[in-house]
Amino acid sequence: MRIGVIGTGRIGTVHANTLSRHREVGSLILTDADPARAQALAHRLGETAAPGVDEIFTWGVDAVVITTATSAHAELIGRAARSGLPVFCEKPIALDLPGTLQALAEVEAAGTILQMGFQRRFDAGYAGAREAVRSGRLGRLHTVRALTSDEAPPAAAWLPLSGGLFRDTLIHDFDVLRWVTGREVVDVYATGSDAGPAMFREADDVDTGAAVLTLDDGTLATATATRLNGAGYDVRMELAGELDQIVVGLDDRTPIASTEPTGPPAADKPWRGFLERFGPAYEAELCAFVDLVLGERPNPCDGREALQALRIAEACELSRRAHRPVALAEIPGRARTATETG
Repeated sequence: MRIGVIGTGRIGTVHANTLSRHREVGSLILTDADPARAQALAHRLGETAAPGVDEIFTWGVDAVVITTATSAHAELIGRAARSGLPVFCEKPIALDLPGTLQALAEVEAAGTILQMGFQRRFDAGYAGAREAVRSGRLGRLHTVRALTSDEAPPAAAWLPLSGGLFRDTLIHDFDVLRWVTGREVVDVYATGSDAGPAMFREADDVDTGAAVLTLDDGTLATATATRLNGAGYDVRMELAGELDQIVVGLDDRTPIASTEPTGPPAADKPWRGFLERFGPAYEAELCAFVDLVLGERPNPCDGREALQALRIAEACELSRRAHRPVALAEIPGRARTATETG
C-alpha cells in the first residue's frame, strides 16, 4: 500500500512515523506547504518527498492522509473523493457548516471512505468508560463532566485560523461525549471568558469556556476548556450514574493537587501536551485507517460523526455570542444519531 501524507507539521510527522513502520504500508509520499520540511522528514524515514499536492494524486497512491492547515481540509477531501481515494483527515472537515456539508456531499457522491481524526475514541480510558456505560455498570447515567485544559496558549497568529475554543478544542469533548454515552445532545448553554492575554480578544476568541449540555435521555453534561492551565495538560471525563461513578484521565500524571491531608500527592511529571498524552491513541487510529482501507474493519469515525460534533460546537458558539440556550435543531445539517451508529 502506498499512502500520500499531505502536511508534515507536528501531527503529520507523528502519522508519517506510524505509517512508515506499518507492515501493510509499502511506501509513503510526503508533501507540505514548506517543501524543505517534507524533504527532511522523508529523508529521516527513508520515504519520498513530493514538491506539491498535485504529485500526490498524479504519482499514484492508494490512500491519502490530510494533516494540513484546516483551511485546506475540505478542498483536499473533495479532490481525493473525486480521485476515488480513501482519506484520513484530522479534524475538522472545515471551520464552517457549508464547507463541511459540501465536502461530505462529495465523499458520499463518490462512494469513497473518509475517516476523521478524533483520537480519543482510541484511548484506553475512554474506551473503558464507553464499556462501563453500555454494560449498565453505572446504572442510569445522570451527570457527565468533561474538561480539556491546555498548559499554554497557542501562537497568537494561529488563533484567528483555529475556529475558536469550542470548534478547535471542545469539539473533541463533544465527539467523545456522544461516543461514550451513545446519546445525542439536544440543547446547550455556553459562555466564555477572554479575561486572559489580549491576543484572545484580538482574535474574537475566548481563553476559557464552559457549556451545559442536555442529552436526549435527560442526562446533564458539562464541558469546560481553557488555554491557560499552568499545572499541565489536563483531559478528563467523569461519569456518574445511580450505581457507580468513574473517571477517565486520572492517573499519576494528572496535573492536579489535592488539598486534603490524606489526598494523593501532586504529579511528579504532569502531562505537557496532547501528543504525549494521546500518543498510543494517535497510533491506533492510523492503524485502524489502514485496516479500513484493506476492508478489514468498519469506519470508526466517518464524516457524518464529525459533522455532529461540529454542530454541537456551532450551537455552543451561537449560545456564547447570543447569551441564550440553543437547541441543536437550530443548527443546519442532518447527522446520524449516536444510537444509529452504535
